Amino acid sequence: MIKGVELLELINCRQSDRAYLTKPVEKIKIERIIDAGRLAPSACNAQPWKFIVVDEENLKNKIADCTSSKVLGMNHFTKQAPIHIVIVEEKANFTSNAGSLIKNKQFPLIDIGIAAEHICLQAAAEGLGSCMLGWFDEPKVKKLLNIPKSKRVPLIITLGYPASETREKRRKDKENILSYNTYK
Repeated sequence: MIKGVELLELINCRQSDRAYLTKPVEKIKIERIIDAGRLAPSACNAQPWKFIVVDEENLKNKIADCTSSKVLGMNHFTKQAPIHIVIVEEKANFTSNAGSLIKNKQFPLIDIGIAAEHICLQAAAEGLGSCMLGWFDEPKVKKLLNIPKSKRVPLIITLGYPASETREKRRKDKENILSYNTYK
């Protein structure tokens, strides 16, 4: 069993990598990474996701083109990543949907966020880098991957061997984000 300190070290080394080596990612690692996402908890066990691994070079580059913005200068690194994992939001079960309506929370999106972080943490454990992307041309991505128009694609995760070392994290101090028993 992994110790608390080991998990914290793994979390600390997980970062949004924006430069990748040309080294291919082994299928066994991809399978374990997808298993980590598959095993993520979800509201009422709805599991409202489908993962599409895009590893075919030409198709992956077309997906990368959908993530890049010339105007904002965003995501120009995505063609370097040998793998793109496209997460499709699937229909949640009745109890999850009912809970979403009653509590005015989008449980499927919360669930997908948890699954995506499981994917990224497993990637880090495998010695791989990852970056979650929310900025992309969703209609084009859906067309390229034959995703029905009625479905949503909330995230794409790039995956590969990172070209740089782990950076020091810049985070708010605990005193600014933590209180006990009341909001301060």
